[in-house]
Amino acid sequence: MMDEVGIDISGHTPDHADQYADCGFDLVMTVCDSARESCPVIPGARQVLHHSFEDPDNPDAELAELMEVFRRVRDETGGFCRPLLETEAARETAPMPGSGGE
Repeated sequence: MMDEVGIDISGHTPDHADQYADCGFDLVMTVCDSARESCPVIPGARQVLHHSFEDPDNPDAELAELMEVFRRVRDETGGFCRPLLETEAARETAPMPGSGGE
């Protein structure tokens, strides 16, 4: 489904958050209420952000309905994250004060 929007995740695997507990993160983001409640605290995270998206997993749903919900949540998540990434990219490429490029 992510390939429909040009993102290849075929080589990705789910990892337990505990394996990243000692890593420094600029941003930790949870995207559903159950994740927010069950995710461990990540020490060293500079910022923690939460946005609640509908959990699309519904074992009682028909496949077509389930795919529609997954696509909608995928698109909503992308729409939420895109401005964050664009802001970060602009910050990363902005000249440092005093560098002569301002």
